[in-house]
Amino acid sequence: MEKLMSQRVHAGRFTADPVSGPVTVFLIGMRANRWWKFAKVARVGAAMPRMLAHLAQTPEAGLLGYQQWFGRTTIMVSYWKSPKHLQRFAADRASPHLEPWRRFMRESAGSGDVGVWHETYETVPGGRESVYSDMPVFGLAAAIGHVPVGAGLNTARQRLQADAVGRPRSSGTS
Repeated sequence: MEKLMSQRVHAGRFTADPVSGPVTVFLIGMRANRWWKFAKVARVGAAMPRMLAHLAQTPEAGLLGYQQWFGRTTIMVSYWKSPKHLQRFAADRASPHLEPWRRFMRESAGSGDVGVWHETYETVPGGRESVYSDMPVFGLAAAIGHVPVGAGLNTARQRLQADAVGRPRSSGTS
């Protein structure tokens, strides 16, 4: 998870481990449309840390990792084991998602004060490719594994092919 990631830069080129199988990518965020209504914006934004703490303590929920950025429009990129894991979390009455969502729908939806958004993508082996050059472990590689780019992984085409056939893990993983 993001808080556990080292910010140590790994010199060289790396890719996400091509052995992982399908991964669900979930983008979510909010936008302060009327920034002067700070209390309402803060109330909507305050729900996410509780959800992330719950997910960090509940690995069976299926969250593999995430990164987030803040500004007038926020974004969090998260990686899940499957769409079913994500949907189960969203609908679980015992998880800290439904109550804040219902409160948002009652108190803010339709007012124009705070916008919320999300997008979900299911990646399949052979349908994703990544490269990280002189970066800390980041993104998909932080969620599923970080391996050096070597023979057979030098180009995007080769990485897509390796992902499609599930190339064995490198012995030099970082």
